[in-house]
Amino acid sequence: MPDTLSPEQRSARMALIRHKNTKPEHTVRRILHKLGYRFRLHANLPGKPDIVFSKRRMVIFVHGCFWHSHAAPSCTKARIPKSNQAYWVPKLRRNTERDMNNITQLESEGWQVMTVWECQLQQPDLAERLRVFLGPQRL
Repeated sequence: MPDTLSPEQRSARMALIRHKNTKPEHTVRRILHKLGYRFRLHANLPGKPDIVFSKRRMVIFVHGCFWHSHAAPSCTKARIPKSNQAYWVPKLRRNTERDMNNITQLESEGWQVMTVWECQLQQPDLAERLRVFLGPQRL
């Protein structure tokens, strides 16, 4: 199936996609702040984690289900586009491989890693999962 947009239109649309300070990131940050946690953003670590707790050596990635190929069967946001699959399949596969490599590198350096997926933001237990991952507020 061919792309419905011209190359110029597609380029303009893709340029609008943000790679940090996204709405899902803001949602997770708001939850963490309400829980009393303080954190840094986008530290210079492998994968540039979205949220960093340096003293705890913990990081949180907030991933978009489409861009990072969320594999959960219940996720409806992670789908492969029907058009231009020769481009999208390798692109999304490279994203997934890069994510795994970054997590492996962080863990080998002693960091604990949590990934929050875009589709999980509406789940009522997200705040509790974050609290369990991070432990007590003061460290």
